Amino acid sequence: MSDTEVIIGLEVHIQLTNLKTKLFCSCNSDYRGKEQNTIVCPICLGLPGSLPVINENAIGYATRLALALDCKINEEFWFFRKNYFYPDLPKAFQISQYNKAGGKAFGDGGHITIRLDGEKKEISLDRIHLEEDPARLVHKGSIASSPYTLVDYNRSGMTLIEIVTNPVMKSPEEARDFLNQLKSIVQYTGIADLDLEGSVRVDANISIKGNPRSEVKNINSFKEVERALKWEIQRQRNALKRGKELIQETRHWDDKRRVTIGLRTKEFEKDYRYFPEQDLVPINIDKKFIEEVKKELPEMPNARMKRFQEQYQLSEFDSEILVLDKNLADFFEKGVQQNKSFGLDDYKTYCNWLMGDISRWLNDNNKNINDSKLKSNQLNELIMNINDGKITGKIAKGFVDEMMKGNSISDIIKKSGKKRIADEATLYKIVEEVLKENLDIVKDYNGNPRALEALIGKCMQKTRGQADPNVTRNLIKKKIQ
Repeated sequence: MSDTEVIIGLEVHIQLTNLKTKLFCSCNSDYRGKEQNTIVCPICLGLPGSLPVINENAIGYATRLALALDCKINEEFWFFRKNYFYPDLPKAFQISQYNKAGGKAFGDGGHITIRLDGEKKEISLDRIHLEEDPARLVHKGSIASSPYTLVDYNRSGMTLIEIVTNPVMKSPEEARDFLNQLKSIVQYTGIADLDLEGSVRVDANISIKGNPRSEVKNINSFKEVERALKWEIQRQRNALKRGKELIQETRHWDDKRRVTIGLRTKEFEKDYRYFPEQDLVPINIDKKFIEEVKKELPEMPNARMKRFQEQYQLSEFDSEILVLDKNLADFFEKGVQQNKSFGLDDYKTYCNWLMGDISRWLNDNNKNINDSKLKSNQLNELIMNINDGKITGKIAKGFVDEMMKGNSISDIIKKSGKKRIADEATLYKIVEEVLKENLDIVKDYNGNPRALEALIGKCMQKTRGQADPNVTRNLIKKKIQ
Protein backbone atom coordinates (compact mmCIF):
# COMPACT_ATOMS: atom_id res chain seq x y z
CA MET A 1 0.00 0.00 0.00
CA SER A 2 1.23 3.49 -0.83
CA ASP A 3 0.90 4.69 2.76
CA THR A 4 3.10 1.92 4.14
CA GLU A 5 5.76 0.95 1.58
CA VAL A 6 9.03 2.75 2.24
CA ILE A 7 11.59 3.58 -0.45
CA ILE A 8 15.14 4.47 0.59
CA GLY A 9 18.18 5.45 -1.44
CA LEU A 10 21.51 6.57 0.02
CA GLU A 11 24.28 8.89 -1.13
CA VAL A 12 27.38 8.09 0.91
CA HIS A 13 30.27 10.56 0.85
CA ILE A 14 33.57 9.05 1.97
CA GLN A 15 36.70 11.10 2.54
CA LEU A 16 39.79 9.35 1.22
CA THR A 17 41.66 10.07 4.46
CA ASN A 18 44.66 7.87 3.58
CA LEU A 19 45.69 10.22 0.74
CA LYS A 20 48.48 12.58 1.75
CA THR A 21 47.23 15.59 -0.21
CA LYS A 22 43.94 17.07 -1.36
CA LEU A 23 42.19 16.28 -4.66
CA PHE A 24 43.36 19.22 -6.79
CA CYS A 25 46.26 20.77 -4.85
CA SER A 26 49.28 19.79 -2.74
CA CYS A 27 47.83 20.94 0.61
CA ASN A 28 48.22 18.41 3.43
CA SER A 29 45.09 16.28 3.87
CA ASP A 30 45.77 15.86 7.61
CA TYR A 31 43.67 18.85 8.66
CA ARG A 32 42.04 17.42 11.80
CA GLY A 33 43.00 19.20 15.00
CA LYS A 34 44.82 21.97 13.12
CA GLU A 35 44.14 25.68 13.59
CA GLN A 36 41.24 26.83 11.45
CA ASN A 37 41.96 28.15 7.94
CA THR A 38 45.69 27.33 8.01
CA ILE A 39 45.87 24.37 5.59
CA VAL A 40 44.74 26.28 2.53
CA CYS A 41 46.09 27.58 -0.77
CA PRO A 42 44.73 29.61 -3.72
CA ILE A 43 43.38 26.40 -5.35
CA CYS A 44 41.34 25.06 -2.43
CA LEU A 45 40.20 28.60 -1.63
CA GLY A 46 39.03 29.03 -5.24
CA LEU A 47 40.94 32.27 -5.82
CA PRO A 48 40.77 33.74 -9.34
CA GLY A 49 43.52 32.50 -11.65
CA SER A 50 44.30 29.33 -9.65
CA LEU A 51 44.31 26.09 -11.64
CA PRO A 52 43.47 22.64 -10.22
CA VAL A 53 45.59 19.54 -10.98
CA ILE A 54 44.24 16.03 -10.39
CA ASN A 55 45.79 13.90 -7.63
CA GLU A 56 46.85 10.67 -9.42
CA ASN A 57 46.68 8.63 -6.22
CA ALA A 58 43.01 9.62 -5.87
CA ILE A 59 42.36 7.89 -9.21
CA GLY A 60 44.15 4.77 -7.91
CA TYR A 61 42.11 4.76 -4.69
CA ALA A 62 38.84 5.22 -6.58
CA THR A 63 39.82 2.30 -8.84
CA ARG A 64 40.36 0.12 -5.75
CA LEU A 65 36.87 0.83 -4.48
CA ALA A 66 35.27 0.42 -7.91
CA LEU A 67 36.86 -3.03 -8.25
CA ALA A 68 35.82 -4.04 -4.73
CA LEU A 69 32.21 -3.00 -5.44
CA ASP A 70 32.19 -4.71 -8.86
CA CYS A 71 31.53 -1.44 -10.71
CA LYS A 72 32.09 -0.93 -14.43
CA ILE A 73 34.99 1.54 -14.55
CA ASN A 74 34.67 4.22 -17.23
CA GLU A 75 38.10 4.42 -18.82
CA GLU A 76 37.61 8.03 -19.93
CA PHE A 77 35.78 10.74 -18.01
CA TRP A 78 35.98 14.42 -17.18
CA PHE A 79 34.94 16.65 -14.33
CA PHE A 80 31.96 19.01 -14.20
CA ARG A 81 31.14 22.15 -12.29
CA LYS A 82 28.15 21.82 -9.97
CA ASN A 83 27.04 25.41 -9.48
CA TYR A 84 25.47 26.66 -6.29
CA PHE A 85 26.15 29.49 -3.86
CA TYR A 86 26.90 28.55 -0.27
CA PRO A 87 29.50 29.80 2.23
CA ASP A 88 31.40 26.50 2.18
CA LEU A 89 32.16 26.94 -1.56
CA PRO A 90 34.07 30.22 -2.07
CA LYS A 91 34.20 29.81 -5.87
CA ALA A 92 30.41 29.17 -5.98
CA PHE A 93 30.75 25.76 -7.63
CA GLN A 94 31.92 22.29 -6.67
CA ILE A 95 34.16 20.24 -8.96
CA SER A 96 32.35 16.94 -9.27
CA GLN A 97 31.30 14.40 -11.91
CA TYR A 98 28.08 14.25 -13.89
CA ASN A 99 26.73 11.19 -15.65
CA LYS A 100 24.51 13.00 -18.17
CA ALA A 101 24.95 15.45 -21.05
CA GLY A 102 27.85 13.36 -22.34
CA GLY A 103 29.47 13.05 -18.90
CA LYS A 104 30.32 9.84 -17.11
CA ALA A 105 30.72 8.79 -13.49
CA PHE A 106 33.94 7.15 -12.37
CA GLY A 107 32.18 3.79 -12.16
CA ASP A 108 28.68 2.60 -12.99
CA GLY A 109 26.66 -0.15 -11.32
CA GLY A 110 28.08 -2.42 -8.65
CA HIS A 111 26.41 -4.01 -5.65
CA ILE A 112 26.72 -4.93 -1.98
CA THR A 113 25.10 -8.03 -0.48
CA ILE A 114 23.46 -7.66 2.92
CA ARG A 115 21.94 -10.22 5.27
CA LEU A 116 18.91 -9.37 7.39
CA ASP A 117 17.00 -11.89 9.50
CA GLY A 118 18.93 -14.69 7.82
CA GLU A 119 17.90 -13.57 4.32
CA LYS A 120 20.41 -12.24 1.77
CA LYS A 121 19.59 -9.26 -0.44
CA GLU A 122 21.64 -7.52 -3.11
CA ILE A 123 21.65 -3.73 -2.88
CA SER A 124 22.41 -2.39 -6.35
CA LEU A 125 24.45 0.77 -6.88
CA ASP A 126 23.77 3.45 -9.45
CA ARG A 127 27.32 4.84 -9.59
CA ILE A 128 30.39 6.05 -7.71
CA HIS A 129 32.14 9.31 -8.51
CA LEU A 130 34.90 11.64 -7.31
CA GLU A 131 34.42 15.20 -6.09
CA GLU A 132 35.99 17.77 -3.81
CA ASP A 133 34.83 18.30 -0.25
CA PRO A 134 33.46 21.75 0.64
CA ALA A 135 34.63 23.67 3.69
CA ARG A 136 33.28 22.89 7.16
CA LEU A 137 30.50 25.02 8.61
CA VAL A 138 30.60 25.57 12.37
CA HIS A 139 27.53 26.55 14.38
CA LYS A 140 27.02 27.62 17.95
CA GLY A 141 24.87 24.81 19.32
CA SER A 142 22.17 23.56 16.97
CA ILE A 143 22.02 24.62 13.31
CA ALA A 144 18.41 25.65 13.92
CA SER A 145 19.19 28.02 16.80
CA SER A 146 22.75 29.20 16.09
CA PRO A 147 22.97 33.03 15.77
CA TYR A 148 25.82 32.75 13.24
CA THR A 149 27.80 30.41 11.01
CA LEU A 150 31.61 30.16 10.92
CA VAL A 151 33.58 28.61 8.05
CA ASP A 152 36.77 26.55 8.29
CA TYR A 153 38.36 26.05 4.85
CA ASN A 154 40.91 23.46 6.00
CA ARG A 155 38.59 20.71 4.76
CA SER A 156 37.94 22.42 1.43
CA GLY A 157 39.35 20.38 -1.48
CA MET A 158 39.64 17.09 0.40
CA THR A 159 39.00 14.06 -1.84
CA LEU A 160 35.50 12.63 -1.61
CA ILE A 161 34.17 9.55 -3.30
CA GLU A 162 30.39 9.35 -3.45
CA ILE A 163 28.57 6.02 -3.55
CA VAL A 164 25.01 6.36 -4.84
CA THR A 165 22.61 3.45 -4.38
CA ASN A 166 19.48 2.75 -6.34
CA PRO A 167 16.28 3.34 -4.30
CA VAL A 168 15.89 -0.35 -3.42
CA MET A 169 16.07 -0.37 0.38
CA LYS A 170 12.83 -0.91 2.26
CA SER A 171 13.74 -0.27 5.89
CA PRO A 172 16.21 1.57 8.16
CA GLU A 173 17.60 -1.83 9.16
CA GLU A 174 18.52 -2.62 5.55
CA ALA A 175 20.24 0.76 5.29
CA ARG A 176 22.18 0.08 8.50
CA ASP A 177 23.41 -3.30 7.25
CA PHE A 178 24.35 -1.83 3.86
CA LEU A 179 26.45 0.85 5.54
CA ASN A 180 28.18 -1.68 7.80
CA GLN A 181 29.09 -3.80 4.78
CA LEU A 182 30.31 -0.72 2.88
CA LYS A 183 32.45 0.36 5.83
CA SER A 184 34.03 -3.10 5.94
CA ILE A 185 34.86 -3.01 2.21
CA VAL A 186 36.39 0.47 2.51
CA GLN A 187 38.44 -0.72 5.49
CA TYR A 188 39.81 -3.68 3.50
CA THR A 189 40.73 -1.54 0.47
CA GLY A 190 42.85 0.70 2.71
CA ILE A 191 41.62 3.96 1.17
CA ALA A 192 40.14 5.55 4.30
CA ASP A 193 39.71 5.38 8.05
CA LEU A 194 35.99 5.85 8.60
CA ASP A 195 36.41 6.04 12.38
CA LEU A 196 37.90 9.52 12.00
CA GLU A 197 35.52 12.37 12.80
CA GLY A 198 33.91 13.80 9.68
CA SER A 199 35.31 11.10 7.37
CA VAL A 200 31.86 10.02 6.22
CA ARG A 201 28.56 11.79 5.60
CA VAL A 202 25.32 10.31 4.35
CA ASP A 203 22.43 11.92 2.48
CA ALA A 204 19.34 9.75 2.81
CA ASN A 205 16.43 9.97 0.36
CA ILE A 206 13.21 8.65 1.90
CA SER A 207 9.67 8.49 0.60
CA ILE A 208 6.42 6.66 1.20
CA LYS A 209 5.56 5.08 -2.15
CA GLY A 210 3.49 7.40 -4.32
CA ASN A 211 4.58 10.57 -2.45
CA PRO A 212 7.39 13.14 -2.90
CA ARG A 213 10.70 12.30 -1.22
CA SER A 214 12.66 14.10 1.45
CA GLU A 215 16.44 14.23 1.49
CA VAL A 216 18.00 14.25 4.95
CA LYS A 217 21.40 15.87 4.43
CA ASN A 218 24.79 15.37 6.07
CA ILE A 219 24.13 12.67 8.64
CA ASN A 220 27.57 12.53 10.21
CA SER A 221 27.84 8.88 11.20
CA PHE A 222 26.56 5.50 10.10
CA LYS A 223 25.07 4.97 13.56
CA GLU A 224 22.84 8.04 13.19
CA VAL A 225 21.49 7.05 9.75
CA GLU A 226 19.16 4.38 11.12
CA ARG A 227 17.80 6.78 13.75
CA ALA A 228 17.27 9.55 11.20
CA LEU A 229 15.47 7.22 8.81
CA LYS A 230 13.14 5.90 11.52
CA TRP A 231 12.22 9.41 12.58
CA GLU A 232 11.67 10.71 9.04
CA ILE A 233 9.53 7.70 8.02
CA GLN A 234 7.30 8.22 11.05
CA ARG A 235 7.09 11.98 10.37
CA GLN A 236 5.93 11.37 6.80
CA ARG A 237 3.41 8.70 7.84
CA ASN A 238 1.96 10.95 10.54
CA ALA A 239 1.62 13.82 8.05
CA LEU A 240 -0.25 11.58 5.59
CA LYS A 241 -2.58 10.34 8.35
CA ARG A 242 -3.48 13.96 9.13
CA GLY A 243 -4.31 14.54 5.47
CA LYS A 244 -1.29 16.75 4.77
CA GLU A 245 0.42 16.78 1.39
CA LEU A 246 4.13 15.97 1.45
CA ILE A 247 6.56 18.16 -0.48
CA GLN A 248 9.98 17.42 -1.96
CA GLU A 249 12.39 19.06 0.47
CA THR A 250 15.81 19.01 2.07
CA ARG A 251 15.93 18.36 5.81
CA HIS A 252 18.63 18.38 8.50
CA TRP A 253 19.12 15.65 11.12
CA ASP A 254 19.53 17.14 14.60
CA ASP A 255 21.36 14.32 16.41
CA LYS A 256 20.95 16.04 19.78
CA ARG A 257 17.15 16.24 19.68
CA ARG A 258 16.93 13.29 17.25
CA VAL A 259 14.52 15.00 14.88
CA THR A 260 14.68 16.17 11.27
CA ILE A 261 14.31 19.90 10.56
CA GLY A 262 13.10 21.39 7.27
CA LEU A 263 15.82 23.50 5.60
CA ARG A 264 14.60 24.32 2.09
CA THR A 265 12.59 22.96 -0.78
CA LYS A 266 14.65 20.34 -2.58
CA GLU A 267 16.74 21.58 -5.50
CA PHE A 268 16.30 19.86 -8.83
CA GLU A 269 19.16 18.73 -11.03
CA LYS A 270 18.65 21.61 -13.46
CA ASP A 271 19.22 24.09 -10.60
CA TYR A 272 22.90 23.10 -10.42
CA ARG A 273 23.60 24.08 -14.07
CA TYR A 274 26.21 21.36 -14.61
CA PHE A 275 28.81 22.03 -17.31
CA PRO A 276 32.29 20.61 -17.99
CA GLU A 277 35.19 21.90 -15.87
CA GLN A 278 37.34 23.68 -18.47
CA ASP A 279 40.43 23.91 -16.23
CA LEU A 280 40.86 20.10 -16.07
CA VAL A 281 41.70 17.82 -18.99
CA PRO A 282 39.77 14.55 -19.52
CA ILE A 283 41.09 11.60 -17.48
CA ASN A 284 42.06 8.39 -19.29
CA ILE A 285 42.51 5.11 -17.42
CA ASP A 286 43.86 2.21 -19.45
CA LYS A 287 43.31 -1.49 -18.80
CA LYS A 288 46.94 -1.93 -17.74
CA PHE A 289 46.47 0.59 -14.89
CA ILE A 290 43.28 -1.17 -13.74
CA GLU A 291 45.02 -4.58 -13.78
CA GLU A 292 47.94 -3.22 -11.73
CA VAL A 293 45.54 -1.86 -9.11
CA LYS A 294 43.65 -5.15 -9.11
CA LYS A 295 46.84 -7.12 -8.40
CA GLU A 296 47.60 -4.91 -5.38
CA LEU A 297 44.06 -5.19 -4.00
CA PRO A 298 44.09 -7.16 -0.71
CA GLU A 299 41.75 -10.03 0.12
CA MET A 300 38.20 -8.68 0.30
CA PRO A 301 35.64 -9.59 3.03
CA ASN A 302 33.67 -12.15 0.97
CA ALA A 303 36.82 -14.02 -0.09
CA ARG A 304 38.14 -13.98 3.47
CA MET A 305 34.82 -15.24 4.82
CA LYS A 306 34.93 -18.27 2.52
CA ARG A 307 38.56 -18.95 3.47
CA PHE A 308 37.73 -18.81 7.19
CA GLN A 309 35.03 -21.44 6.63
CA GLU A 310 37.47 -23.74 4.83
CA GLN A 311 40.66 -23.10 6.82
CA TYR A 312 39.26 -22.76 10.34
CA GLN A 313 35.95 -24.63 9.91
CA LEU A 314 33.97 -21.67 11.20
CA SER A 315 30.28 -21.44 10.32
CA GLU A 316 29.09 -19.05 7.62
CA PHE A 317 27.51 -16.84 10.30
CA ASP A 318 30.65 -16.71 12.48
CA SER A 319 32.89 -16.04 9.48
CA GLU A 320 30.66 -13.27 8.17
CA ILE A 321 30.48 -11.45 11.51
CA LEU A 322 34.22 -11.88 12.20
CA VAL A 323 35.48 -10.54 8.85
CA LEU A 324 33.13 -7.54 8.95
CA ASP A 325 35.74 -5.78 11.12
CA LYS A 326 39.14 -6.20 9.44
CA ASN A 327 41.02 -5.39 12.65
CA LEU A 328 39.14 -8.10 14.55
CA ALA A 329 39.69 -10.63 11.76
CA ASP A 330 43.43 -9.77 11.67
CA PHE A 331 43.59 -10.24 15.44
CA PHE A 332 41.90 -13.65 15.11
CA GLU A 333 44.31 -14.91 12.46
CA LYS A 334 47.38 -13.71 14.31
CA GLY A 335 46.18 -15.35 17.53
CA VAL A 336 45.26 -18.79 16.17
CA GLN A 337 48.44 -18.96 14.10
CA GLN A 338 50.59 -18.20 17.15
CA ASN A 339 49.46 -21.37 18.93
CA LYS A 340 50.45 -24.40 16.85
CA SER A 341 48.62 -26.76 19.25
CA PHE A 342 45.22 -25.18 18.51
CA GLY A 343 42.62 -27.44 16.90
CA LEU A 344 39.23 -26.80 15.35
CA ASP A 345 37.48 -26.47 18.73
CA ASP A 346 40.02 -23.84 19.80
CA TYR A 347 39.46 -21.81 16.59
CA LYS A 348 35.76 -21.71 17.43
CA THR A 349 36.49 -20.80 21.08
CA TYR A 350 38.85 -18.01 20.01
CA CYS A 351 36.21 -16.69 17.62
CA ASN A 352 33.51 -16.83 20.33
CA TRP A 353 35.62 -14.78 22.73
CA LEU A 354 36.28 -12.10 20.11
CA MET A 355 32.66 -11.89 18.96
CA GLY A 356 31.25 -12.12 22.48
CA ASP A 357 32.89 -10.67 25.59
CA ILE A 358 35.72 -8.86 23.77
CA SER A 359 33.40 -7.13 21.26
CA ARG A 360 30.99 -6.26 24.07
CA TRP A 361 33.80 -4.51 25.97
CA LEU A 362 34.90 -2.65 22.82
CA ASN A 363 31.34 -1.45 22.12
CA ASP A 364 30.80 -0.36 25.71
CA ASN A 365 34.05 1.61 25.62
CA ASN A 366 33.59 2.90 22.05
CA LYS A 367 36.93 1.44 20.91
CA ASN A 368 38.20 -0.90 18.21
CA ILE A 369 40.53 -3.79 18.97
CA ASN A 370 43.62 -1.78 17.97
CA ASP A 371 42.76 0.93 20.52
CA SER A 372 42.90 -1.59 23.37
CA LYS A 373 46.03 -3.06 24.96
CA LEU A 374 44.85 -6.62 24.43
CA LYS A 375 47.43 -8.85 22.72
CA SER A 376 46.58 -12.04 20.83
CA ASN A 377 48.87 -14.13 23.07
CA GLN A 378 46.84 -13.08 26.13
CA LEU A 379 43.69 -14.59 24.68
CA ASN A 380 45.71 -17.69 23.79
CA GLU A 381 46.86 -17.95 27.39
CA LEU A 382 43.31 -17.50 28.70
CA ILE A 383 41.96 -20.32 26.52
CA MET A 384 44.85 -22.62 27.50
CA ASN A 385 44.15 -22.02 31.20
CA ILE A 386 40.51 -22.97 30.63
CA ASN A 387 41.51 -26.07 28.63
CA ASP A 388 43.98 -27.11 31.34
CA GLY A 389 41.28 -26.83 33.99
CA LYS A 390 43.00 -24.06 35.97
CA ILE A 391 40.03 -21.70 35.64
CA THR A 392 36.45 -22.00 34.44
CA GLY A 393 34.86 -20.06 31.61
CA LYS A 394 32.81 -18.19 34.21
CA ILE A 395 35.96 -17.06 36.00
CA ALA A 396 37.56 -16.08 32.69
CA LYS A 397 34.67 -13.75 31.83
CA GLY A 398 35.49 -11.74 34.93
CA PHE A 399 39.03 -11.15 33.65
CA VAL A 400 38.07 -9.30 30.47
CA ASP A 401 38.41 -5.76 31.82
CA GLU A 402 41.93 -6.45 33.18
CA MET A 403 42.90 -8.24 29.96
CA MET A 404 41.89 -5.25 27.84
CA LYS A 405 44.22 -3.11 29.92
CA GLY A 406 47.15 -5.33 28.87
CA ASN A 407 47.64 -7.28 32.12
CA SER A 408 48.95 -10.84 31.75
CA ILE A 409 46.60 -13.74 32.50
CA SER A 410 48.94 -15.27 35.09
CA ASP A 411 49.06 -11.96 36.99
CA ILE A 412 45.26 -11.58 36.81
CA ILE A 413 44.69 -15.11 38.12
CA LYS A 414 47.19 -14.59 40.92
CA LYS A 415 45.71 -11.24 41.90
CA SER A 416 42.10 -12.47 41.82
CA GLY A 417 42.83 -15.60 43.84
CA LYS A 418 40.22 -17.43 41.76
CA LYS A 419 40.79 -20.93 40.46
CA ARG A 420 38.70 -23.85 39.31
CA ILE A 421 37.19 -25.97 42.07
CA ALA A 422 36.93 -29.59 40.92
CA ASP A 423 37.38 -31.43 44.22
CA GLU A 424 34.25 -33.59 44.63
CA ALA A 425 34.30 -33.53 48.43
CA THR A 426 34.37 -29.73 48.46
CA LEU A 427 31.69 -29.40 45.81
CA TYR A 428 29.47 -32.09 47.44
CA LYS A 429 29.00 -29.92 50.53
CA ILE A 430 28.09 -26.91 48.36
CA VAL A 431 25.63 -29.01 46.32
CA GLU A 432 23.94 -30.25 49.54
CA GLU A 433 23.50 -26.66 50.75
CA VAL A 434 22.07 -25.51 47.42
CA LEU A 435 19.56 -28.38 47.22
CA LYS A 436 18.32 -27.80 50.77
CA GLU A 437 17.92 -24.05 50.12
CA ASN A 438 16.07 -24.56 46.79
CA LEU A 439 13.62 -27.44 47.34
CA ASP A 440 11.11 -25.80 44.96
CA ILE A 441 13.64 -25.97 42.08
CA VAL A 442 14.51 -29.58 43.01
CA LYS A 443 10.81 -30.47 42.87
CA ASP A 444 10.49 -28.68 39.50
CA TYR A 445 13.43 -30.71 38.13
CA ASN A 446 11.34 -33.91 38.02
CA GLY A 447 9.13 -32.45 35.30
CA ASN A 448 11.55 -29.89 33.89
CA PRO A 449 15.14 -31.08 33.30
CA ARG A 450 16.20 -27.51 32.49
CA ALA A 451 15.83 -26.66 36.18
CA LEU A 452 19.22 -28.36 36.56
CA GLU A 453 20.89 -25.30 35.03
CA ALA A 454 19.32 -23.09 37.69
CA LEU A 455 20.79 -25.31 40.41
CA ILE A 456 24.22 -25.21 38.78
CA GLY A 457 23.90 -21.41 38.69
CA LYS A 458 23.21 -21.34 42.43
CA CYS A 459 26.38 -23.39 43.03
CA MET A 460 28.32 -20.97 40.85
CA GLN A 461 27.06 -18.06 42.93
CA LYS A 462 28.26 -19.70 46.13
CA THR A 463 31.72 -20.35 44.66
CA ARG A 464 32.00 -17.01 42.81
CA GLY A 465 32.06 -18.87 39.50
CA GLN A 466 34.89 -21.20 40.49
CA ALA A 467 32.97 -24.51 40.58
CA ASP A 468 33.68 -26.82 37.68
CA PRO A 469 30.29 -26.95 35.89
CA ASN A 470 30.65 -30.55 34.66
CA VAL A 471 31.62 -31.96 38.07
CA THR A 472 28.86 -29.89 39.69
CA ARG A 473 26.27 -31.13 37.19
CA ASN A 474 27.10 -34.81 37.88
CA LEU A 475 27.02 -34.32 41.65
CA ILE A 476 23.61 -32.60 41.54
CA LYS A 477 22.14 -35.42 39.45
CA LYS A 478 23.49 -38.09 41.86
CA LYS A 479 22.28 -36.22 44.94
CA ILE A 480 18.75 -35.72 43.54
CA GLN A 481 18.51 -39.39 42.59
